[in-house]
Amino acid sequence: MPSLKTVAVLSSLLLATACATTDPYTGEQRTSKTASGAGIGAVAGAVIGAASASDKDRKKGAITGAVAGGAIGAGVGNYMDRQEAKLRQQLQGTGVQVRRDGNNIELIMPGNITFGTDRSAVRADFYDVLNSVAQVLKEFDKTAIRVAGHTDSTGSDSYNQTLSEERARSVEQYLISRNVAPARIQSVGYGERYPVASNDTEAGRQANRRVELELVPITQ
Repeated sequence: MPSLKTVAVLSSLLLATACATTDPYTGEQRTSKTASGAGIGAVAGAVIGAASASDKDRKKGAITGAVAGGAIGAGVGNYMDRQEAKLRQQLQGTGVQVRRDGNNIELIMPGNITFGTDRSAVRADFYDVLNSVAQVLKEFDKTAIRVAGHTDSTGSDSYNQTLSEERARSVEQYLISRNVAPARIQSVGYGERYPVASNDTEAGRQANRRVELELVPITQ
């Protein structure tokens, strides 16, 4: 196996090529996910490359693996970078939050703009927003989509569980109706189990009533 020093040097070389960019939505400096993916891929590739090589060729295997792994990681990161940018452009000002966690993208859709009170059908005035989401999902079709419904703690556990499942399914079915491939989408309801704010206040309960879309890269 390559030494930790070797792996660190290889990943550092790739990360050193990353450009610090300014996030247009926060004004903060950040390293692109493309570069981060390249570094992670380089580490994994170096380990795999060295492990698969003979003792004589171990160093060469580590370098070759690092290059290949870095390219794969950078490719996925770049793909998700472009998808994130397109989603932010399409969803700016809609009330839908776009978040990034590694190479995963999360879309947070507040319940008050997505559904009527105690309703599971998507509001007609939210169709245009989901149309924009579907357009991007069709363009970037190398991502799997997990649709998760969440509620506040008002009402019984069983009622909230059913409502969260039905709301997630409604979003899933709408995306399918806009020609997003059904095989890419999975919907699930979590009821009141995962609050993001206190249910003791109206503002907190409103934040907890939401549907989240998690976009995960499909690697070959």
